[in-house]
Amino acid sequence: MGELGVSIYPSKTEAAILKDYLTEAAEIGYSRIFTSMLELTDSTEEMLARFREVIAYGNRLGMKTSIDINPQLFNQLGVSYEDLAFFKDLGVWALRLDQGFTGLEEAEMSQNPYGLMIELNISRGQHYIDQVMDFSADSRHIIGSHNFYPQPYTGLDFTYFTDCAAQYKNYHLRTAAFIDSPKGTVGPWPVGDMLVSTEIQRKLSPAAQVQLLRLSRLIDDIFVGSSLLPAAELQEIYDSFHSPVPQLKAELSPSASALEEEVIFNNRHRYRGDYSGFMIRSSDMRTFYKNSIFPPADFGEIISKGDITICNSRSGQYQGELQIALKERPNDGSQNFVGKITEDYLPVLDLLQPWQSFELIR
Repeated sequence: MGELGVSIYPSKTEAAILKDYLTEAAEIGYSRIFTSMLELTDSTEEMLARFREVIAYGNRLGMKTSIDINPQLFNQLGVSYEDLAFFKDLGVWALRLDQGFTGLEEAEMSQNPYGLMIELNISRGQHYIDQVMDFSADSRHIIGSHNFYPQPYTGLDFTYFTDCAAQYKNYHLRTAAFIDSPKGTVGPWPVGDMLVSTEIQRKLSPAAQVQLLRLSRLIDDIFVGSSLLPAAELQEIYDSFHSPVPQLKAELSPSASALEEEVIFNNRHRYRGDYSGFMIRSSDMRTFYKNSIFPPADFGEIISKGDITICNSRSGQYQGELQIALKERPNDGSQNFVGKITEDYLPVLDLLQPWQSFELIR
């Protein structure tokens, strides 16, 4: 099972505030921490002491910290990739290499005597992971995570995102990516318009982002990019991450009957396997509600992507079947319009697969 993580930025926030935030996150069920030293221009002992204090506190809570570094920071700290004792003393679980080296250095770092994980930057793409593995890296100590991109339109194309993550999955490596919320208040850089890994995420709710990454089947762990989210938001993200089946948020039509509302929200649906391309069919509803009547009601001439319909009594043996439109088509009067997938869940809709179970939530 994957893990959820929060981000903290000790160079931007006092240790006491971060400790309270980590306590809150740990109580909800978060178990990983992301932090960064890349924005440090002054590695004073005072600032390093703050990092040590907060990381140690996270360790006491059972949370594992990944720290973002690059070769320039190694030089700034006077640390060699051949001896990682500094980072062991800092208390981190993983070194995240934002830029990385040539592959040889990463492989040697994975063989460190401290058991530190070496977290590679998945977003580099190309054949970076192959270069590292070609030098006989210890795969037990290699993991990967995508970048986050604070500036609008700089986030990864989703196909590129999945292609890069698939390279790591070919080596059976653990992967992570970032989601974010507008309610996050602290990031590492002056520009921070949603710290997300893919551009498509930037306009989605945090829960929808979670479902999107889960349905990619390529991401194990998820970090929240910005810091100091409200507890309610952290809880909503946690609930989405741990939902037994994919969830899609839906708006109920005012014309929907109480029975139709029950069909939508009180059942676990299954995407019928013989895929048509025009709709997701929850055919089991025909059996569950075989003794119910669905009179013709509100139906427009056109059914659009994301529309939720239920086959009415004009549809014969199809009566009671719930359908979600994947593309526009005409309505012959046999479909009652009962709701719509919310806009931020439409990209999630695209990733559902035939035979997959799912739930519709309010």
